[in-house]
Amino acid sequence: MKDLLKKILPFLLILTGAEVSAQTNGRDFTAVDAYVKSLGPLENMSMGTINNVVSNKFTDKVDKARAIYYWIAHNIKYDLKAARSNNTAKNTPTDVLLNRKAIGIGFASLFQDMCSSADIRCLTVDGFVKTGTGQIGEKDTDINHSWAVVQLGQSPETWYYVDPAFGSGYADAEMKVFTTYYTDAYFFTDKETFNLQHFPDNEAWKLGPAPKSKKDFFEMPVVKVAAMELGLKRFSPGGGKIKAKANKAVKFSFTLKSTEDIVKVELGSGEKKKYTLTEIQYSNSASVLSFSHKFEDANSYPVTVFVNGKEFISYYVEVE
Repeated sequence: MKDLLKKILPFLLILTGAEVSAQTNGRDFTAVDAYVKSLGPLENMSMGTINNVVSNKFTDKVDKARAIYYWIAHNIKYDLKAARSNNTAKNTPTDVLLNRKAIGIGFASLFQDMCSSADIRCLTVDGFVKTGTGQIGEKDTDINHSWAVVQLGQSPETWYYVDPAFGSGYADAEMKVFTTYYTDAYFFTDKETFNLQHFPDNEAWKLGPAPKSKKDFFEMPVVKVAAMELGLKRFSPGGGKIKAKANKAVKFSFTLKSTEDIVKVELGSGEKKKYTLTEIQYSNSASVLSFSHKFEDANSYPVTVFVNGKEFISYYVEVE
């Protein structure tokens, strides 16, 4: 029975993702999410009307912010074509509602405006993210993403990260395919975890433990959606580029908020036609996921760790 559960649980986690993700930091948003889901796209309505319908039902500011996040993540599509060229045109809140598509700045700006209308202080933060291993070690990178900070009080301890664009889904490494996948991992995200995937252009917006510099951030591996959902805190190897010797084990270790839901770990290696996916034997204890792997192919290629069938973290491996 235990083996059967290990086989089917990854699929159950994916199929029931909406229900599983209705809790954030111990707070249950099931009722909020269900209400907003029942509203649908609210087409041909002004921002003011949409905001009233979405958030006015709730009195608590966190519930209001959650309602806005859920609605945007479900009803605005990520504009992959514009994102590839970093084209920020037509990303004002008005344009986003009219066209129902945006890149990061459009998602964040719409979220900010809707929060402001709901009497929630919110600001948009510009910065950097990595989507593929080709960006590891980059030095001259332009701002390529934006997210929001909700301020519930004067102290930074009461400020929270929100990224509705990434909450709506994720792009592949080449920015050619966008997978629609709602997750609440980007709503009031643990600050340490969020900072492993996002780096602000203005470092004043590093709200918790974070890489010391933009250079340090770009030298790190590429943190993916499963790592956000599992609350990644620390990882080893710490650098995004790994130098290894053929058939000599490389040790991987990841400290997470919790590892109790992990039932399957896989390693995807190589480029396109040479790509292989291998199930990994792993250790899972004291909130640490760890395993060792021997790379046989003496070459250089990207490597992605998958947890429960979802991308977790990516490295670039150089094997001698």
